[in-house]
Amino acid sequence: QTSERTLDAPDILDDFYLNLLDWGSDNVLSIALENTVYLWNASDSSTSELVTVDEEYGPVTSVNWAQDGRHLAIGLNNSHVQIWDTSASKQLRTLKGGHRTRVGSLAWNSHILTTGGMDGKIVNNDVRVRSHIVETYRGHNQEVCGLKWSSSGHQLASGGNDNVVHIWDRSVVSSNSPTNWLHRFEEHTAAVKALALCPFQGNLLASGGGGGDHCIKLWNTHTGARLNSFDTGSQVCSLLWNKNERELLSSHGFTKNQLTLWKYPSMVKMAELNGHTSRVLYMTQSPDGCTVASAAADETLRFWNVFGNPATAGKAAPKAYSEPFAKFNRIR
Repeated sequence: QTSERTLDAPDILDDFYLNLLDWGSDNVLSIALENTVYLWNASDSSTSELVTVDEEYGPVTSVNWAQDGRHLAIGLNNSHVQIWDTSASKQLRTLKGGHRTRVGSLAWNSHILTTGGMDGKIVNNDVRVRSHIVETYRGHNQEVCGLKWSSSGHQLASGGNDNVVHIWDRSVVSSNSPTNWLHRFEEHTAAVKALALCPFQGNLLASGGGGGDHCIKLWNTHTGARLNSFDTGSQVCSLLWNKNERELLSSHGFTKNQLTLWKYPSMVKMAELNGHTSRVLYMTQSPDGCTVASAAADETLRFWNVFGNPATAGKAAPKAYSEPFAKFNRIR
């Protein structure tokens, strides 16, 4: 119930609507600190700086790994999205024209990169072609702060600052009008950034509401039925399903800034993980599903063996020590 390792994350933005942390399938974690994206290789604990964007483009507002664990999408404050080949440390292209404002959420679906903007638009970009904008979904009237594709690649869940959750079906949207969502959930009373599609039950979505809501809600994405709703007592910043057990992990803001582990489907609280001293805005999990990384406004990145079993936990998490990203020179 204590973190295995803590790294410094200086200048990480304290912004509920952004998505600044992601762990790729190649076991490399990406984190955006202001205008710079760093890569931390969990296999050998090495850190590298991928890119520092110019002041007029930044700060970086989102990062997301493609399924191959090699290509990284980086959303920017100026509405652009950069695609990087991290193994070659090379920028492949910049996507422009999809949004008018910052891009705070990203989700890959094979060669489609879905972007969510402060303008309320969701754009599907086919990164293989020059005219990359293939679909635009209009349903949110405020910033899109959460995006998650189903493992099948057919359904997209989106959450917004308008307190709304949408389920989009690609086959339905592309054949009809772009506003034709499959389901629209309006029960949250605050912004919804936290979204998690269940790995062991394909039609199960968990959503979490922000400061004025505090609730985690469970939905059937096929029928649109709400299966459960419960008050966690504090702002829900992010959600992750355990890939190996029937458990859901939530991260929270005021007042305890904790991570909470829930048993599914009873939603009985199993554990609280404390250590962060301000709201735990960002969470991601390792490719094997055992380790969770959390980043908070307290400028620390913490690693928790919350989903691991004792046999693997010893190998997965070396002793706690601080290895700051701050040792890199910064171009102001």
